[in-house]
Amino acid sequence: MSIRIAAIGLSHYHIYNQVKALLSGGAELVWFYGTEPDRAKEFEGRYPQAKQARSIDEILEDESIDLVASAVIPSERAPLGIRVMQSGKDYSCAKPGFVSLEQLAAVKQVQTETGRIYTVHFGERLDNLATNKAGELVRVGAIGQVIQTTGFGPHRLLGHVPRPEWSFDKQYFGGIINDLASHQVDQFLYFTGSTSAEVVTAQVNNFHFRQFPNFEDFGDLLLRSDRATGYIRVDWLTPKGLDTWGDVRLFLLGTEGYIELRKNIDIAGREGDNHLFLVNQQGTRYIDCSDTPLPYGRQLVEDVLNRTETAMPQAHCFLACELALTAQKMAVRVT
Repeated sequence: MSIRIAAIGLSHYHIYNQVKALLSGGAELVWFYGTEPDRAKEFEGRYPQAKQARSIDEILEDESIDLVASAVIPSERAPLGIRVMQSGKDYSCAKPGFVSLEQLAAVKQVQTETGRIYTVHFGERLDNLATNKAGELVRVGAIGQVIQTTGFGPHRLLGHVPRPEWSFDKQYFGGIINDLASHQVDQFLYFTGSTSAEVVTAQVNNFHFRQFPNFEDFGDLLLRSDRATGYIRVDWLTPKGLDTWGDVRLFLLGTEGYIELRKNIDIAGREGDNHLFLVNQQGTRYIDCSDTPLPYGRQLVEDVLNRTETAMPQAHCFLACELALTAQKMAVRVT
């Protein structure tokens, strides 16, 4: 037994990671709808088994659909999620799941009223082999208790993929911390086991891309919980000389050792991606992550069927988004 899903909103290519995860978990893709003709044509080419809907309502009125996945423009994700939940369906959107604390409050109310799933697809953890391997190692105590995380999320802004106009105006995505650093906030909570946390400080600025006045190309923040601290830095400053869009790294400091993840590239080192280095009381190891399973899609399908929270607890999802939104709101502009 599996679930039937639809894709609404193709504005960001994250939709393909979302659909791929769900299909790997056994879901059946039935419908899709998008307002950009070129993106709809591309999606149809990749997934010919799905029927293009004439409207969002045509999908929401189909009682056989269990879950809707969306990568619509970020500012529209929460309003769509409310409609989806009120139609009796579960909802999975790309990050960021919200652009304001007001949107988050409205979604939390409807989620409580309907009992539906509202989950945000934090792909840097859920779709990454090295990050999933690190999760396995932490669970078996390879580095003891994780007491600090350091996460870097650099991106290349121009020349990597074409970007629509809305991606240069933070009113549509909530700012650089809300957009990019939500990945690292999710990982801080996940690896430290924190169920509550606070933002100690945050900073943003637009150092380089002055041609986009409503944009930020740098942000950092410091998190603290009752069991760990976390430092996060994100930017849009990846130089053209790097062979990938960003040298994304994560450091996990434990009481018995540490782990370093070089997710996209090991500069001047091993070829490929998903590099994991483990240092603990037994020695220093490089671990091949190529055969690491990615359980998120299967877990989410099972959660829809069984009304469980194995893929991502609802409270974790909302807290990660709340911390990113709070950090963005309180961020001091660096001068």
